Amino acid sequence: MKAAITANGKTYSSAVDRRFGRAAGFLIYDTETHSLEYKDNTQNLSAAQGAGVQAAQNVADSGVQAVITGHCGPKAFHVLSQAGVEVYTTQAQTVEEAIDLFKTGKLAKASRADVEGHWI
Repeated sequence: MKAAITANGKTYSSAVDRRFGRAAGFLIYDTETHSLEYKDNTQNLSAAQGAGVQAAQNVADSGVQAVITGHCGPKAFHVLSQAGVEVYTTQAQTVEEAIDLFKTGKLAKASRADVEGHWI
C-alpha cells in the first residue's frame, strides 16, 4: 500500500504540512518496501483557486491508496474519495511520526472534509 503524507521536506524527519492543497509536497511511503518518494506540489502553493483539486488529482494519479495530512478541504476530499483514496488527518509533527501512527492503526479515517474551502 502507498500513502502520501503532506510534507515540508523530503525526509522522514520533515514536518507534516497541515495543509493538503497548498502543501509544499508529498512524501509517498510504500508500506511494503518502506521506501519514500517525493512529489513536488509547488505549482499549487500560490494558486488563486483549485489548489486542493489539482493536488488531489496529482496524488491520486501517483497510485496512492491513502493520504495523511493535517487538514483536507471539501473539494480535495471529494476528488480523493471518488478516486478511492482514503484520507487520514493527523496532528503528528514529523512524517516519521505520521507513518508510525498510520502503520499501527492509530489514525482514524476521515469521513468528510474537516475545513472549509480556501483554508490557509
